[in-house]
Amino acid sequence: MQHAQNQYVIKISCPATSGIVASVTSFLADNGCYISEMAQFDDEISGTFFMRAVFRFNAGFAGDIEAIRQGFVDVAGKFDMNWELHDAAKPMRVLLMVSKFDHCLSDLLYRHQKGELHMQITAVVSNHLDLRPMAEREGIRFIYLPVTKDTKAQQEAELMKIVDETQTDLVVLARYMQILSNDLCKQLSGRAINIHHSFLPGFKGAKPYHQAFERGVKLIGATAHYVTADLDEGPIIEQEVQRVDHNYAPDALVAVGRDTETVALSKAVKYHLEHRVFLNHDKTVIFR
Repeated sequence: MQHAQNQYVIKISCPATSGIVASVTSFLADNGCYISEMAQFDDEISGTFFMRAVFRFNAGFAGDIEAIRQGFVDVAGKFDMNWELHDAAKPMRVLLMVSKFDHCLSDLLYRHQKGELHMQITAVVSNHLDLRPMAEREGIRFIYLPVTKDTKAQQEAELMKIVDETQTDLVVLARYMQILSNDLCKQLSGRAINIHHSFLPGFKGAKPYHQAFERGVKLIGATAHYVTADLDEGPIIEQEVQRVDHNYAPDALVAVGRDTETVALSKAVKYHLEHRVFLNHDKTVIFR
């Protein structure tokens, strides 16, 4: 999705019924708007309808997005909609959290520099100092918040203070190796993305790729998901897998794992930045 001026995204979810699409498209057309992209999904199990549309004002039409926002309230009320209206030209404000591993941070910074990720990085927060040079080399504020068992609550409170002060919209755990408390997960619900190695079976604890080697796995992968109080069980946004075999030593598996993690995370972040992700209970609906 291009981020030109005069381009907006509307996201809608509501109980499924007839007339939703007609009402939305008619409202936009009557207000001088042209719909350039639209996707919809009817979840028959939950009875929920999801819709995302990208629109712009017609050439020569003196459009007023605030008038659109106010006028749509009546349409939304008719169908009991949850809805959001976003200016596609406005970059989302994103805070990145890291520990010692640099591959996810490096990939996100590169994609941001190349214009692939339409975001404004508010800060890089870490519980270690290892990646400070990488952040500061890009002119990004680096904040060191070391975490111990005794300081965890205090540092999480400081993190939320930073999120609020920087008006951060999205927090990305780019291999941040700390478990967030239930309270923090609730505060960041729907606006924090984590990346996690995913194997069959699921290897937990230290050196998961070495555990995978010992078990002779044939597929390795990574999962990007929203953070919830249930560790690594949040709604899944993106998954990547790659086939491996007996030729892959532990270090080779680690290298392949890095690739799957960076790809899964960058895709998930991009979908969120472009307002393509809808939460659907414990799952997501994503209009790619």
